[in-house]
Amino acid sequence: MDYEVDVRKLALFNEMAKEGATTVSAHLNQLSGLNTEIEVSKISFLDMEDVRTHLGDHEQVGIYVELTEAPYGYVLFMLEPAGSKRLAQSMVGDMGGDDDADGHFTDMERSAMQEIGNIMTSGFIDGWANVLDTTIDMSTPSFIFGQANAIVDEMGGWPDEEIAFVVDSHVVASDADVEVTVYTFPQLADLVRLIQNIDVATDVQTDTAASDVL
Repeated sequence: MDYEVDVRKLALFNEMAKEGATTVSAHLNQLSGLNTEIEVSKISFLDMEDVRTHLGDHEQVGIYVELTEAPYGYVLFMLEPAGSKRLAQSMVGDMGGDDDADGHFTDMERSAMQEIGNIMTSGFIDGWANVLDTTIDMSTPSFIFGQANAIVDEMGGWPDEEIAFVVDSHVVASDADVEVTVYTFPQLADLVRLIQNIDVATDVQTDTAASDVL
């Protein structure tokens, strides 16, 4: 596979990171009423064996989807357990109940987090689709709780690449002490192919306007 990209298109990688994080922040604002902002959004190229080291071994709540259209791969949202519970409770309120199904989250809180993940992921992928001028479909979100580097093993098949393209975005709700980190693991070959097909004459700023929120 030819991974060469016209130098004039390199800005699209940054646009994808910013656009995806911006839509997630906007959706969270409207969904939960929390005041969220983008703290940092960066891109890394990692050897596949270094991904687990990058994620660390601390306990996290993970919500992930598989992309079923190019660029394929996965989108993974990670949150600290306490912040995740606060976010879920902002949705369910007193209906959450007292019995934690797994010692941490009630069934209703888990369902709320999956719904939140569905909305966040849809927004994130819409941001990518705007930049890449395409449509991207995805699977139903899955909820998992455990060590961060073990969560990626639960996601199933990994991109068949030696290098992982990782978009590492932090969306923070400082008033509720909630931080969401977004990791994306697309098939690099398919991502590059999409970017190669974009007309260099395209006005990136015009074509990457943020999607309307819900």
